Amino acid sequence: MSLTNDRVKQRVIEKFGEQVTAFSEPYGMLTFEAPKEMNLKVLNFLYDDEELKFRFLTDLQAVHYPDEKGRELAVVYHLHNLVDNVRIRFKVFTDISTPDVYTATGLFSGANWMERETYDFFGVNFVGHPNLKRILNVDEMDYFPLRKEYPLEDQTRIDKDDEMFGRG
Repeated sequence: MSLTNDRVKQRVIEKFGEQVTAFSEPYGMLTFEAPKEMNLKVLNFLYDDEELKFRFLTDLQAVHYPDEKGRELAVVYHLHNLVDNVRIRFKVFTDISTPDVYTATGLFSGANWMERETYDFFGVNFVGHPNLKRILNVDEMDYFPLRKEYPLEDQTRIDKDDEMFGRG
């Protein structure tokens, strides 16, 4: 029997019940959320379950949603079952004032650099990470450049022609 999104969803709900939410399938990829305190429990279950076997972390990144109070930062895990060739997306949300999420480095070695990059650009503090420090930006940088806290461009500039940028 081939592993399907419906079967993955069923197994996750059997294990965690109403704690896992927001199931959807954008572009055919099963996506769901859990509270940030449960990220390791969910990741361990997806890894250890003999039917699911999500043992490859394809990607880990963050997204900043400045208008969602209390859920400003999302940590997004892309997992892959290499046996059945099934991919899923798992999200946890955190408050930007306390962006603490447990590290996944104990389960996925590749999470080490991905979490450092996510910390570097979004400021997510991966609790328990063995070496959480900036990886691409300079150490002196006191902000996180991929947060949507700054305007994209100076709206008062008069030295450019909007028609050159497809506006006007």
